[in-house]
Amino acid sequence: MPRSVLIVDDSPTIRAFARIFLKTLQVEVSEAEDGQKALEAVRANRPDLCVVDVDMPNMDGLTFTREVRKDPQLSSLRVVLLTGDRTPEAKDKGRAAGADDLVEKPIKGPEFLAVVKKYLEPAA
Repeated sequence: MPRSVLIVDDSPTIRAFARIFLKTLQVEVSEAEDGQKALEAVRANRPDLCVVDVDMPNMDGLTFTREVRKDPQLSSLRVVLLTGDRTPEAKDKGRAAGADDLVEKPIKGPEFLAVVKKYLEPAA
């Protein structure tokens, strides 16, 4: 069964770029435009990985990540945050929320795919 990735970003352009990059990994890709819709999606059909923008309306990526971490049925879900904020504080906030990793925007294919592959690898 193919691995699955949920891309969560309010920008259709960012979701499209992520989808194009992920096609090379032959994974199933689904999308949501905010954290609230993403939370509903992961509860209905749990993906292997969520790639989530930090800055979104309705529910931002940090809040989404905290909600996932406190739900016993979702707490082990892998979450990679996307952010345009390159400060150390941004990374600290992501880690504090419970994110597994952080990828800077704009998305760069090789870096993005390396992080995604790391979290889609089966546990040894």
